[in-house]
Amino acid sequence: MIRAVSVLRRAAVRPERTVDVVTLDHEGRQRRRIALACEGGLDVLLDLEKPMALEDGDALTLEDGRLVLVRAAAQPLLAITAASPLRLARLAWHVGNRHTPAEIREDAIYIEPDHVLADMARGLGATVTEVTRPFTPERGAYHAHGHG
Repeated sequence: MIRAVSVLRRAAVRPERTVDVVTLDHEGRQRRRIALACEGGLDVLLDLEKPMALEDGDALTLEDGRLVLVRAAAQPLLAITAASPLRLARLAWHVGNRHTPAEIREDAIYIEPDHVLADMARGLGATVTEVTRPFTPERGAYHAHGHG
């Protein structure tokens, strides 16, 4: 099994250099070491030095220099919406206060299914809907990243 030893961020990926695709849910994109079965049949051992949050469009660099494109899988989520931008901002504050991963969009907040947070949001006047879509939560102001 060939190893994936580093990550190339989306902005630097040239699609013509990718040889396969791996589709992972949010949790699967947070791993350091795991065996992956790619869509085209390639088996890859993700073997990073430290855990790294993979994003849709990033690529895994294999030992031989080839690239495997990372796609965010659609997964069950809750979409929280509100009657106004101010109400949605207040809901975002409450969700953030619970330190749960959340994807903040102009018209909705997406979280992984959690009946306690769903009930809280409804109690604050939100509409909560079950959806299936890729999940890319905010990484936070203090996430580790390199500059170079």
